Parts: sequence; C-alpha cells; structure tokens
Amino acid sequence: MIIGYARTSTTDQKAGLEAQLRDLKAAGCEKVFTEEVSSVDVVARVQLKAALEFAREGDVVVVTKLDRLARSVAHLLQIIEDMENAGVSLRILDLAIDTATPTGRLMLTMIGGIAQFEREIMLERQREGIAKAKAAGKYLGRKPTARAKTKEIKALSAQGVKPMEIAKQLGIGKSSVYRILEEA
Repeated sequence: MIIGYARTSTTDQKAGLEAQLRDLKAAGCEKVFTEEVSSVDVVARVQLKAALEFAREGDVVVVTKLDRLARSVAHLLQIIEDMENAGVSLRILDLAIDTATPTGRLMLTMIGGIAQFEREIMLERQREGIAKAKAAGKYLGRKPTARAKTKEIKALSAQGVKPMEIAKQLGIGKSSVYRILEEA
C-alpha cells in the first residue's frame, strides 16, 4: 500500500497542505495522513505516528518534501530505522529518493545532514540579526499580553472567578494568571 503523509506548520498554510495532498494523490497514495503542527514539536505529531503504525511490511510512505517529515538528522534516522525494522520504505517526491534502494538510503542520509546544516546556519543568522537589532534598539520582542491584562485578572479573581476560568476568558495562559495573582 502507498501511504501519504502531509504536514504544515500552521493552520494558515491551507494552500501548502492542499498542494501536498494533490501531489500525494498523483503519486498514487491510497491513504493519506495530514496534520497542522510544527515539526519541532515532535511529541504532538500524532498523525505521523499513526501513519507509521498503519504501515505494514512492503508498504511505502510518501512525503512531498523532506522537511515535512523530520527537522533533524537524528529524528530522520530514527524514523528511517523504525520504517526499515517494519519493512516499510520511504519515498520523497521532490528529491526523487526511495529508501527501498541502498542508493536511496545513502542519498537520504546525506541530504538530511545538509538540510540540518542549512537549518542550523539559518537559525544562527537569525540569532545574530536579532542581537544586532536589539543592540540598535529596533527589536523589542512582542508585548507581554498577560501583563497588560493585570487589572482584569485581579478584578475577576476578586469576583471569585477561578484562575483557569480567568485564563480562558482572557485568552491567556493559566501560568500567567497564577503568576500575576501571586505577585499581587
């Protein structure tokens, strides 16, 4: 069976998800798992786990791009090892890589290393840019949303509203509510 996996980082990327679904269908995927979650949050990737558990020996899991599957080489190699142990291969459409072959496995490992290197360089440049902007007084970060609602938090608490309900009503984190109430 050919199984597809599509992922976008946010719900705002509907067009990206639709394009992935179109490409996976064109690749002959009989079943497709989709999710809208950051790849950094490996724990929350429920559909990836479901796709890998669904796959049986002889099946092929298809993704449109490598970054839709894994963010680090270590994570990629873990996924590949789990798939190999289950007798499942991986096909990456934009790279024309198929791990059913030794050459495909070699190319995937090399490209995964390069992709991780590029990401780390990008993050390093981002950190340098933020540091420069902060030094120039141009980068202030986002405004603290919970602190701006301190009066409302205290007022609701004085009315007997529980911290969890305050957080829900004001659209802020419960830990922020507890922190502000403890400071008061």
